[in-house]
Amino acid sequence: MEQITKINLGKNGPLVSKLGLGCMRMSSVWGGPVNDENESIATIQEALDKGINFLNTGDFYGSGHNELLIGKAIKNRRDDAFISVKFGAIFYNGQWLGLDLRPMAIKNFINYSLVRLGIDTIDLYQPCRIDDSVPIEDIIGTVADLIKEGKVRHLGVSEITPTQLREANSIYPVTALEIGYSLADRQIESDLLPTAKELGIGVVAFANTAEGLLTGEMTAPLPANDHHNHFTRFQGENLIKNLEKVEVLRQIAKEKGYTPTQLAIAWVNTQGEHIMPLVSMSRRSRLPENMQAMEIIFSPEEANALNAQFSPGAILGGTYLQR
Repeated sequence: MEQITKINLGKNGPLVSKLGLGCMRMSSVWGGPVNDENESIATIQEALDKGINFLNTGDFYGSGHNELLIGKAIKNRRDDAFISVKFGAIFYNGQWLGLDLRPMAIKNFINYSLVRLGIDTIDLYQPCRIDDSVPIEDIIGTVADLIKEGKVRHLGVSEITPTQLREANSIYPVTALEIGYSLADRQIESDLLPTAKELGIGVVAFANTAEGLLTGEMTAPLPANDHHNHFTRFQGENLIKNLEKVEVLRQIAKEKGYTPTQLAIAWVNTQGEHIMPLVSMSRRSRLPENMQAMEIIFSPEEANALNAQFSPGAILGGTYLQR
């Protein structure tokens, strides 16, 4: 596949690649090491060359480092990129402190983002999460004001409930919902996904491999210093039983000549034309395999086997996706 398929992001929304590039891991995550900056920039540029124009970041990824990186990568080719930015999360010394969704704070955040990215307008701007600290009409209304000012093109939302999605969309049309979705995390199928489809909102689906569970490379027990140990899904008997489930995915992948990761991405891709798998990459070598995943189709038998093995609730324990 030389060029990725394009879709409208939501009903009558902007034209974007069906595969999104998540840039978070190009910066220090939870205090971890920073990837090679030249390789990260080259990865973004090669993705753009191949038609992957949806670049996803957050102003808090690496305390602004991620936006600076993207700014360098898209210099002199702004029109090739569709920039999605999340805001609102507050970190200090790598520790999560909470959210700041006050209108005053949002207006401050966006000015810094525009400078770091080196652009005049952000294509998709969204609160990373919504809590009860600020009325939703104030949060969405502020982004709507930024759209009227020309600093933002489209409103996005992330990790919210169906009720919040309806409320946000009633205040200003929501273009896209960013949410975790995978074979292992299907809780949104009962209400949030149908709500988004009903409202004509595109879905940007991250965590396609369920934080590594579906890669087929995880073994039990995990090293003591592995950050996955914070979540019950990856602890003790839960992890052992969950990895037994993954064996079915590994077997189907082996028979089809792909990796479990490719099949995990492919499964998300095949759940709907309005759903975009958002895949984190920081190396050019990952681009061909992830683009190839977008071409994979499942036979009815394969789809049934995966849906039976990974039925909603089949994976034991929780992660941050089940907040």
